Amino acid sequence: MKLLFFAWVRQKTGKGEEDFALPANVATVGELADHLRARGPGYADAFADLSRLRAAVNQEHASFDAPVNDGDEVAFFPPVTGG
Repeated sequence: MKLLFFAWVRQKTGKGEEDFALPANVATVGELADHLRARGPGYADAFADLSRLRAAVNQEHASFDAPVNDGDEVAFFPPVTGG
């Protein structure tokens, strides 16, 4: 699985992307976020409030109950607003 982090999520995790082995007990985007939160202070801060995050699976917007599979690309980013 490839993880992508954008904007302040990238700043907090210290990474723009990483290859990630999907744990057997992680089946949804939300469970992935919970797992990532436990990886350390930067991840804990980035994933502390999921209402401040959006996700995409394989370049399509996805809810936090969307399924994830090994080999997927999952991106996390803040909500985008225009003006």
